[in-house]
Amino acid sequence: MRTTSLRAAMFTTCVLLAHACVMDEGIPSREEVDPANAVDTRAPGNEATDTPAPIEKILDHDYQVQQTSYWCGPAATRIVLSARISPPSQQTLANELGTTTNGTDWIGQVTGVLNDDLGAQYYKTTEMPNDPPTPSQRDRLWTDVVHSIDNDFAIVANIVAPPGNQPPGYPSNQTIYHYFAVVGYNAETRKVYIADSANFSGNQHYWLTLDKLATLIPPKGYSSLQ
Repeated sequence: MRTTSLRAAMFTTCVLLAHACVMDEGIPSREEVDPANAVDTRAPGNEATDTPAPIEKILDHDYQVQQTSYWCGPAATRIVLSARISPPSQQTLANELGTTTNGTDWIGQVTGVLNDDLGAQYYKTTEMPNDPPTPSQRDRLWTDVVHSIDNDFAIVANIVAPPGNQPPGYPSNQTIYHYFAVVGYNAETRKVYIADSANFSGNQHYWLTLDKLATLIPPKGYSSLQ
C-alpha cells in the first residue's frame, strides 16, 4: 500500500556528538481529523456497519536519503510532509528548521514547520523524558501512532540510539542522535513502519516493535497528529 521513490544522496549517516541531528485540497477539516469532534449521523442500530479498523496501514510517501550527515531532521520532515502535500526540498526545510552542522536542536522545531507548511495546527509535540518510558507513555505513543496514521498523517520521531539498543544497520560502536519518520503500523504485531533517511547499511525502511521505538525516543520526543 506504499509507493516510494528512492533517490541517491551524498551522505547517508546521521552521527552527532551533541544534540539531535538530526496543497493539496485533501487536508481535512478539524472535524474530519478528530473523530471526537465529528457528529454521529448514523441511525440507531446501524453502528455495526462501520468499516473495521485496519490491521496494517502504511502511508504513501516520498522517501529520500538525507543529503548531508546532519540533515536527518529536514529529511524526516520532508518524508512526513510528502504523505500530505508535495513537500519542499531538504534545503528549504533545513532553512525553516534552523538546522546547522550540529543538526536540528528540538522536536518542537519540527512540529512548528510541519504546521506552517500544512497551513494549520495539525501537529503536536510530545516529550518523552523518562528513560525507560513509563507504561502510560508507551500506551500514549501507540495511541498517537494509530490516530495519526489512520488519519493519513505520518510522525517524526527524535531518537537516541546507544550501542546495544539500535535499529537495524546502525553503527554499533557509537550513540546515534537522529530523526526518522514513522509511516505505518501493524495492529496485530504492534509494530511500526519506519522510513529512515540515514540509510544505514541500506536499511531505508524497516519494522520496529512499539516497545523498541518507545525505548529509542527518550529523552527526546515526537511530532504527531493532535
